[in-house]
Amino acid sequence: MRKTILFAMVAGTLLVTSCASKKDLVNCQNENRELTNNYQNTKEKLAAANARVASLEDQLAQQKKDNAALQKNLSQSLSNASSNNVNISKLVDQINESNQYIRHLVEVKSKSDSLNMVLTNNLTRSLSKEEMKEVDVQVLKGVVYISLADNMLYKSGSYEINDRAEETLSKIAKIITDYKDYDVLIEGNTDNVPVNTAAASMKNIRNNWDLSALRASSVVQYLIDHFNVAPKRLTAGGRGEFNPLASNDTATGRQRNRRTQIIITPKLDQFMDLIDKAPEDSNK
Repeated sequence: MRKTILFAMVAGTLLVTSCASKKDLVNCQNENRELTNNYQNTKEKLAAANARVASLEDQLAQQKKDNAALQKNLSQSLSNASSNNVNISKLVDQINESNQYIRHLVEVKSKSDSLNMVLTNNLTRSLSKEEMKEVDVQVLKGVVYISLADNMLYKSGSYEINDRAEETLSKIAKIITDYKDYDVLIEGNTDNVPVNTAAASMKNIRNNWDLSALRASSVVQYLIDHFNVAPKRLTAGGRGEFNPLASNDTATGRQRNRRTQIIITPKLDQFMDLIDKAPEDSNK
């Protein structure tokens, strides 16, 4: 009986011990699973954190690269700005020189226009009403044009100066003499009617070119011989029938085209002086 009781007690003790061991095992297994899950989650978080760090490092490297490029561009911009300031300064100087030259030209043109106006007024006041019918005085682009009809200058069908031309040419000669800074071009013009080569007065004249040139030359020679106009200031030229003022289809038109023009212009060396006064190119 006592053995039976003892066995029962031992068996009970083992049963209790066995139950306790199984409970601990289950608890250990649960803890192990929890630790494993925590470890896995931590690994994932660490991997994500490492990825973010790598991304931030890439961004930092790119920012450093961009910053270096910006610094380089800034340095280049500062250098260009300095160079541009120099170029702008040169450009401003050139503009100022150009403006000064333009003002000079305007002053010269104004002076020339004033002289031309005085010259024209002096001539027109000296001409009679009858002379004004056959003399036309104009100022075009700074040049004085005195146009004289052929019938007041030349003998009929000839290039020789007639007697009635002396008074008018004397007044023109006085203007030419008074204004010594001007050159004078005497230019002959005709209509398109062919020259009558059979006429005695047209001996050795081939065409209207010859006639216009000879008429201009006659005026030049007359101014020199009768009024002592300096020969070096005078130039004679002929344009034949090729510089008409009007149509040659009518008698009135042909009469207008038969004319001699006395063209008074500033001397060429005056224009050369203006060129010499032009601002020099600072880049040379």
